[in-house]
Amino acid sequence: MKKILVVLDGLRFRQNTLDYAIAIAQNDHSHLVGVFLEDFSYHSYGISELVGEEGMITPHHVSALEEHDESLRNAAVGRFEANCQEAGLNYSVHRSKNYAISELLLESVYADLLIIDMHESFAYANEDTPSHFMRHLLAEVACPVLTVPKPYQPIFKVVILFDATPASVQAIRMLNYLLPETKHLPVEVLTVKKPRTDLHLPDGRLMKEFMKRHYPDASYTVLKGTPEDLIIRHVNEMGSNTLVVLGAYARSGLSRWLDPSMADDLIMATNAPLFIAHCK
Repeated sequence: MKKILVVLDGLRFRQNTLDYAIAIAQNDHSHLVGVFLEDFSYHSYGISELVGEEGMITPHHVSALEEHDESLRNAAVGRFEANCQEAGLNYSVHRSKNYAISELLLESVYADLLIIDMHESFAYANEDTPSHFMRHLLAEVACPVLTVPKPYQPIFKVVILFDATPASVQAIRMLNYLLPETKHLPVEVLTVKKPRTDLHLPDGRLMKEFMKRHYPDASYTVLKGTPEDLIIRHVNEMGSNTLVVLGAYARSGLSRWLDPSMADDLIMATNAPLFIAHCK
């Protein structure tokens, strides 16, 4: 039984995230952990809302706002539990009032997979996508991450980004282990090479021998040009029912384009779920 974390904001509950998590947990009978990050510095209200009708900040008004937030968070936990019970899942709830990113990075050490909405921020103010929180998470997380869009849609196809680096191969291993149901879907291996090179798959013999044991019916596409532009265009043509798989590294990687910035570009420019596995 695998341990899957689903990261949820009790103040801005995202049902799509939970729907993806439940669908994945049901496929492999995994244990689903609802991680509710209740950072003591994060509230549903801004500084201006702290001023009550009296024109000043009063303990009574602050207490009322805090009680409202607590009510929202309790309701979100209840919603998570009700959904898991209805789905017949083995589940648990983790609630933490520590700094959100620190707590989540620690949780990721003891998990097989982390699922989170691609627009999550755990901040009152609106931020560009991906948020500072997401950038930090993707750079430092200790387990593979599945970032998901809104709304939930079943996954009908898999596109694996491959550039012959250990990170890109590690992502395939982790996908095969964590989401075994992808074996039954159409799988495409996508490679982008420099303009003045051939169209041969890098390490073609070894790669195809490896894939035959994991995804024997995979197809292969080799394009020439700028990776960021071609990959984003290709993914958008596939649609949001396509799972994009990429390897990433933290700090000292060698890959030219399967890195955290590629994930950032895909989050900003597509609406596809991303499976991201680090190779540290």
